[in-house]
Amino acid sequence: MSTPTLRVVLIDDHPLFVQGLELLLPKISDGRAVVAGSTQDAAGAAGLALRTAADLALVDLHMPAPGGVRAIAAIRRTVPRTRIVAMSGDEHPEPAVEALRAGAEGFLPKTTDAEALLSPLLSILDGWSVLPSSLLGSLLGPVRGNRPAPVHLDDAERRLLRLIAAGATTTEIAEELHVSERTVKRMTATLLRRLRVTSRTEAAALAGSAGLI
Repeated sequence: MSTPTLRVVLIDDHPLFVQGLELLLPKISDGRAVVAGSTQDAAGAAGLALRTAADLALVDLHMPAPGGVRAIAAIRRTVPRTRIVAMSGDEHPEPAVEALRAGAEGFLPKTTDAEALLSPLLSILDGWSVLPSSLLGSLLGPVRGNRPAPVHLDDAERRLLRLIAAGATTTEIAEELHVSERTVKRMTATLLRRLRVTSRTEAAALAGSAGLI
């Protein structure tokens, strides 16, 4: 049975960046992902995602009016199944926080190496949220506030939390811990419940703010 093709749309007003991803994405994904369409008009983002039945939308935050954040909100309302990644040429926390509030599942700087881009995108498609580790504390601190550690973690849980905070995928964690991916998902779900958070992103942010790692 063949692997389904992942349909990606690009909402970005930088033609060279768009052209680069159109060439690189199929290559780094071994044909698993293709750019199904692109637009330089933020107002047309939701329509593009709907017409192409996009699995994933990459949205540049710094676009002409109505801007990237409104494009994200429109996609979220119009095509709820489409996962959204905000992108930017800088790593200032304020626009990324606005993007998350608007409905983005992740944020990636445009400086991300092409070879390192696929893993976080697949993680988002798998239901995770993804942020650069350097931004976790500054991004989610204002949103959730600093909180003390709700539980004591043993060595195994701390090791898992360190891997999550470093942005490791389920596959990478399984290889590091020498367990199956199903076991990693079970361990992660248990850890999230113990930390009283709902996503790996929140767990990583809590780990940084509470000094758990």
